[in-house]
Amino acid sequence: MARSLDGLVLAPVADQAPGQVGTRTRFTYHERRGEIWAEYTGGDVVRGHLVGTREGDRLDFRYVQLKQDGTTSSGHCVSSVVELPDGRVRLEETWEWESRRGNGTSVVEQVTAHEH
Repeated sequence: MARSLDGLVLAPVADQAPGQVGTRTRFTYHERRGEIWAEYTGGDVVRGHLVGTREGDRLDFRYVQLKQDGTTSSGHCVSSVVELPDGRVRLEETWEWESRRGNGTSVVEQVTAHEH
């Protein structure tokens, strides 16, 4: 199992569709006893939160976010935790909006201190 996500900052490696999470978004993760949660902000996202569980290298969580235009949206995501050769963490994600139509995949990777 890859190491704890607690205290790690991750960012998408590519922009998603316009108005969604993108490379300027930063996720700050927390983990304790199989629970995971995170706050995220940046780009078109004013404020976002996710909460869920971790079993081994699998995360299962719900997310909700407020965008710059004042709209909110929510969805469900399942992620695989991968440890990269350089020791950083990558999450390979499959997500689906629940408040509107749409789904997809994305990758977020741990950023180093100077990239925050």
